[in-house]
Amino acid sequence: MTPALLARLPERVAQKIELPEGEGCWIWTAHCHYREGYGQARLPMPDGERKNVVVHRFVYESLVGPIPEGLVLDHLCRVRACCNPAHLEPVTDRVNILRGASITAANARKTHCDHGHEFTSQNTYRHRGRRLCRACNRDAVARYAAVRKGRT
Repeated sequence: MTPALLARLPERVAQKIELPEGEGCWIWTAHCHYREGYGQARLPMPDGERKNVVVHRFVYESLVGPIPEGLVLDHLCRVRACCNPAHLEPVTDRVNILRGASITAANARKTHCDHGHEFTSQNTYRHRGRRLCRACNRDAVARYAAVRKGRT
């Protein structure tokens, strides 16, 4: 099935994709962005101009169809050089970020504060986009008041 799909891509693109045995990642073997790791290519467009493209997006749009407005492609395999359309899912930017391994995603998955208090609607408040624990805040205010009282 995979060779048939690759035949639908421009030869210039297909020859730079390394195919594994089975249904694994299709690894882009040419240029990848130095910091982000996504495959990049400069391809001729129908109007005759050459354009820089992000390979996984180009392959997805060529084999599956357009990426819906407002959505981004999430690499389900977590391999940025992969361009296998079966490993790509259109999702919102928020979903893509929260599925990842970033600090933001790790904090969003937390169910308890650093001191073990559960994040519930009664025990949680938001300040500057962060979830904060009311129990820890009460303890901090009490410690501050005790220090201030001792000084005066």
